[in-house]
Amino acid sequence: EVQLQASGGGLVQAGGSLRLACAVSGFTFDDDYTIGWFRQAPGKLREGVACIRVRSGELYYANPVKGRFTISRDNAKNTLYLQMNSLKPEDTAVYYCAALYGSTWYCMSELYDYWGQGTQVTVSS
Repeated sequence: EVQLQASGGGLVQAGGSLRLACAVSGFTFDDDYTIGWFRQAPGKLREGVACIRVRSGELYYANPVKGRFTISRDNAKNTLYLQMNSLKPEDTAVYYCAALYGSTWYCMSELYDYWGQGTQVTVSS
């Protein structure tokens, strides 16, 4: 059974950093999966932030986070990370990690089958 568990959210001032973690079980990073980070702010649609095709390591970043957010991973721990730097108030949202079986270039939430619980990120101005 595929399970994902996101953690690491919190309250940070604008310009600060946070690192989110997504612990994965049910598959390894040698398998053909795509994992994504998504966020949903109050009153807004869920949006893709960054996605990785875990077998190849190919990455996608949404324009609003390019140059500020970085995906990394620890294969031994089967954990994916999202390093978030230079945080802005508009980054405030609940962040989720999700996975789908197969490799896709699309970082769109409706394609992803397996979801972890969200973790709240709040950036104060």
